[in-house]
Amino acid sequence: MKNLIVKKLLVTEKGTRLKETGNQYIFAVARAANKLEIRREVEQRFNVKVKDVNTMVRPGKAKRLRTAAYGRTPDWKRAVVTLQAGHTIEMA
Repeated sequence: MKNLIVKKLLVTEKGTRLKETGNQYIFAVARAANKLEIRREVEQRFNVKVKDVNTMVRPGKAKRLRTAAYGRTPDWKRAVVTLQAGHTIEMA
């Protein structure tokens, strides 16, 4: 099975605000994915036209479990996808 580039659509306060004002959606994506791969997968999976893709790597958080030693959650990549006018994605 092919690894998915776009893991999930993030439903957050910021994501909802971007959807309403700028027709933008936030996705959690694979760390190795580039903007072209993200664009292709969003267009194919949701049947929309993508105008622009912005990506950022979000650092993992420091966590501590029952001991004095700290660990970290993994870093992850997020993509803000801007759709062309007239296209929308249903947020379930």
